[in-house]
Amino acid sequence: MIRFPAPLRPGDRIGVTASSSGVPTSLRPRLDVAAAWLRDRGYEVELGECLDGDAGHVSASADRRAAELNRMLLDPAIRAVVPPWGGETAIDLVDRLDWDALAEAEPTWVVGFSDISTLLLPLTTRLGWATLHGSNLMDTPYDPPPGLAHWTALAGATEDLAQHASGVYRTAGFDDWTSDPGTTAYSLEGTGTWEVAGGGGLDVTGRLVGGCIETVSNLAGTPYGDVAAFGREHADEGLIVYVEASDDPALEICRNLHGLRLAGWFEHANAIMVGRTSAPASGDFTQRDAVMDALGGLDVPIVLDVECGHVPPYLPLVNGAVAHLTVAGGERSLVQELGEGRSRPAAEPR
Repeated sequence: MIRFPAPLRPGDRIGVTASSSGVPTSLRPRLDVAAAWLRDRGYEVELGECLDGDAGHVSASADRRAAELNRMLLDPAIRAVVPPWGGETAIDLVDRLDWDALAEAEPTWVVGFSDISTLLLPLTTRLGWATLHGSNLMDTPYDPPPGLAHWTALAGATEDLAQHASGVYRTAGFDDWTSDPGTTAYSLEGTGTWEVAGGGGLDVTGRLVGGCIETVSNLAGTPYGDVAAFGREHADEGLIVYVEASDDPALEICRNLHGLRLAGWFEHANAIMVGRTSAPASGDFTQRDAVMDALGGLDVPIVLDVECGHVPPYLPLVNGAVAHLTVAGGERSLVQELGEGRSRPAAEPR
């Protein structure tokens, strides 16, 4: 069964730890702005010790990062854990988490995307914790466009929450947080919306699960990424699997998606959502070609250009939540059931 953390409320404490990459000194002002944004809305914010981004590609040793993450997840006073952003090697933590202790603990909201998908996925598939694929801390101050919700709204929800395609996206590069650490508005110059591959529409329900292709594909075939088993456990509802590419070329993404297919990720899928990406083509072979080459032969509808990836704005998704996905006529909506399972008993890890 899926266990939802308690709804996040003003007054709750949010822990911040860099489970992957830390924050360089030049960008600490942005980190301070993001923490202040949460404090201004009534949350307590605890900045961890593993935040250094000047010494290398990770904030601290794997043992130190794992110890801090374990401590925050097991501290009942901390109701959510959010990283500053992703990185490259959060995978070195998955076998260092205290899975037995976590199985006995009340779940905590774990929020983030990109490399943080590497942690969200096993927390959901092994423990049955609902986890939140949404903006990292550095992006938290941005205002979502009409149709989309802020991740704090999902973490605090006690009933169904509907979101709709925003129809806009960012085409430029990253904002300059060094010169303007306080920016809260995306520049969204591009226009586009969700599209069913091959045309037509769909109206399906399933449990959400997925993440960043470049990171979660390394978990397939391990005890930390057994989406096939998760699908069997929830075969009555089926799954809505979402995947999104960060920056790898199309042929590499194609190989990774084939690997997920062979690992059974889509056997119980009622639909696949593919995040909008700015990742490059491989010559004439595009990112859309990669998706269709690997997944187009499945008897599963594919929805393209969803705001669940590295191209802002962000559609926050709760792994483990039942969701209703509609793409029909002018409607592009995703309704997540977020009122269930708040006090379910602890589960044993598989």
